[in-house]
Amino acid sequence: MAILASDVDKHDGVDSWQAAMADSIREPAKLCRLLGLDPALFDPPAIDDFSMLVPRPFVSRMNPGNPRDPLLVQVMPTAAENTSTPGFEADPLAEAEAALCPGLLSKYQGRSLIVTTGACAVHCRYCFRRHFPEESVPKTSRDWGRLLSQIASRKSTREVILSGGDPLALSDRRLGELITQLAEIPHLTRLRLHTRLPVMIPQRVTSELLGLLRGTRLTPVVVVQINHPAEIDAQVATALGGLVDSGVPVLNQSVLLRGVNDSVETLCELCTRLVDIRVAPYYLHQLDSVSGAAHFRVSQSLGIRLIEQLRDILPGYAVPRYVRELPGGRCKQVLA
Repeated sequence: MAILASDVDKHDGVDSWQAAMADSIREPAKLCRLLGLDPALFDPPAIDDFSMLVPRPFVSRMNPGNPRDPLLVQVMPTAAENTSTPGFEADPLAEAEAALCPGLLSKYQGRSLIVTTGACAVHCRYCFRRHFPEESVPKTSRDWGRLLSQIASRKSTREVILSGGDPLALSDRRLGELITQLAEIPHLTRLRLHTRLPVMIPQRVTSELLGLLRGTRLTPVVVVQINHPAEIDAQVATALGGLVDSGVPVLNQSVLLRGVNDSVETLCELCTRLVDIRVAPYYLHQLDSVSGAAHFRVSQSLGIRLIEQLRDILPGYAVPRYVRELPGGRCKQVLA
């Protein structure tokens, strides 16, 4: 039986996404106690360079007593992270080489990516930016000004991607200021946000946020990351439905992870559930080769086989593209 969200999602009587973020679990031993697990499950050195952060609404969807719970596996620091694996490195996508200025990356034609903040609602142990240099994230208005000037000077840029960390970890005021300034750049037409916050803390999708996204001439697109069907409860479905109802397309990209979603049954259930809540299965990503995450790797041959099996079961619109990102590549490589 899962822990009830009502038991773990209270913060001094205040019901807000900020309160939920502040009340997140930061100590592996505490998470183990909440779930009735042996604290020996986690490895203390694993959090020396990459701390643990798990919001309680996400914890409420985990199964107590199960050390292999697919949601827990994504966030629990383990000894496997300390294993050095050839080919796995701190900057697997060579993002340092794609930086135009601090916080601004240009990897693909017509698109620019802003690393809006280093803050996130959850520290996924496989995150490809787990070693991203915090000092390169814009922190002042002057930083934003330099970044926006770069975008304004690149007339071929049509779309800006807000990433992080998580762009929805910014306050509505800060996010609104950025969106307003981007909308003033004439050649921009689309605004894309990559976020896990509506999944981790569904309360983040407020009427104020919807107003920000629909309040400018830019066409908004939201891309979430859901890796397992158990991540979708009624509140997550409502939050994502609120975005769709307001006219914001919502796409999902998953990461293929060993012990989480590396079976056709799990992926089929995930894709079906996504379609049912009006979220498009967009990408299934091959794991980026970031150091500390090799234990999550699934072979490409298995990934291709899983997609082929999904095509035998699901309608075409419910099958994501299986892709990987290569450093210096002009686009994502479609594997299946």
